Amino acid sequence: MADAKVYKNFINGQWVESASGKTFENRNPANTDEVVGVFQKSTAEDVKNAIDSAAEAYKKWRLVPAPKRGEILYNVAARLLRDKEALSRDMTREMGKAIAETRGDVQEAIDMTFYMAGEGRRQFGMTTPSEMQNKFNMTVRQPLGVCSFITPWNFPMAIPSWKMMPALICGNTLVIKPATDTPLSVANLMKVCEEEGIPPGVVNMVTGSGGALGDALINDDRVRVVSFTGSTEIGRKVSEGCAPNFKHSCLEMGGKNVQIVCEDAKLELAVEGALWGAFGTSGQRCTATSRIVCHKDVHDKFVKMMVDRASKLKVGDGLDESVQMGPLINQGQLDTVLSYVKIGKEGGAKMVTGGEQLTGGKYDKGFFVQPTIFTDVTRDMRIWKEEIFGPVLSITTYSDFDEAIELANDTIYGLSASIYTQDINRAYRAMRDVYTGIFYVNAPTIGAETHLPFGGTKETGNGHREAATATLDVYSEWKSVYVDFSGRIQRAQIDNQ
Repeated sequence: MADAKVYKNFINGQWVESASGKTFENRNPANTDEVVGVFQKSTAEDVKNAIDSAAEAYKKWRLVPAPKRGEILYNVAARLLRDKEALSRDMTREMGKAIAETRGDVQEAIDMTFYMAGEGRRQFGMTTPSEMQNKFNMTVRQPLGVCSFITPWNFPMAIPSWKMMPALICGNTLVIKPATDTPLSVANLMKVCEEEGIPPGVVNMVTGSGGALGDALINDDRVRVVSFTGSTEIGRKVSEGCAPNFKHSCLEMGGKNVQIVCEDAKLELAVEGALWGAFGTSGQRCTATSRIVCHKDVHDKFVKMMVDRASKLKVGDGLDESVQMGPLINQGQLDTVLSYVKIGKEGGAKMVTGGEQLTGGKYDKGFFVQPTIFTDVTRDMRIWKEEIFGPVLSITTYSDFDEAIELANDTIYGLSASIYTQDINRAYRAMRDVYTGIFYVNAPTIGAETHLPFGGTKETGNGHREAATATLDVYSEWKSVYVDFSGRIQRAQIDNQ
């Protein structure tokens, strides 16, 4: 720890220590001997200072013309692009996923920032004819104020960018608390914002645990938007905390995503999709493929192909370019995954590959587990119902397509789903009838793009969306403007009878 770099909070354009005087270590999940950095163990006082800063900065930032705000974001995006490799390597060191994936994570932040920079010149309202003569009607967006962001560890720069960039382009200021497992990527993002011209106080970062800081981030009356990505359990508490003061809340929560494999599917393609969907990011994605609903006629062949491919995936340190799956994020997540493997076995499912912690040699210092597949899974089993957030895939069969749709919808969540078929009619039926916020045809359940809305139904979210122009509605409110140039009082609905 003595040799590790110490990172401070970022408040009002300054890097400052926590009022607590305490710190915590951020360690590499592939090699826990490596301390990636030392970060501030912040308190409610630090959060208050950050909100003070954001509230003061809002007075000027909201008046900066949106195109000028966009120019600053463009510079931020260009800097992220320039530094992409270094940022990606830092992310792999603190989060563990394969370097190709962290490059994708940083690229998503680049894409989102460029996209929202463009929205500085495209925050379109509408004009509409008045029902009265000599009167002009239009709508404009207006910012809300201070935003609080609580972000997860699985996409340490992409998800913060989903929240930060639309908030900033709309004219809001913000305080972000990154996950305790991955604060370095957000610290790197703050540094880029600072050096590329975002004014002091507009972006602020405090590090520490959500349990210690959550109430302070949510309950301050000056905070008008809270955006949270994480578990449904915590998301429900965030929603309850926002309700008394009618704050905007954007909640992205759990998923139990399904891939339907029809009898006419190109099996090699379906296997590729399932492998990437289930084991990409070690299954630690809210959109990860955790259920397969496979037609009975192709089930055995599909399973055989999946087992062959999954058992050969190379697991290891994500900085190794040849590694296909990195470690889990921490000991707690490893324990959770192994507990669900046990639950699956005891519940009557058949484990056909994986299920073991990887140990020995390079694995002894990290949180590694084998890609795991269960068959003979029924809808009453916990591994069918509950989000595991690890590389555990459950497979069941269907005979009739209506049954496949029913099984796909058999979850409290509704984030992502996919179907593999060559029948266009069947594909469109699934697009219509599977109740999720995201749907793919002949593609995995993962792979969202920044210019389409991201979010889910049921207990996955609260109806809002991130990314694309849909997210602007989270960070702005509509104002209807009426300009009467008649020179006299005109009473709508009264004088127009």
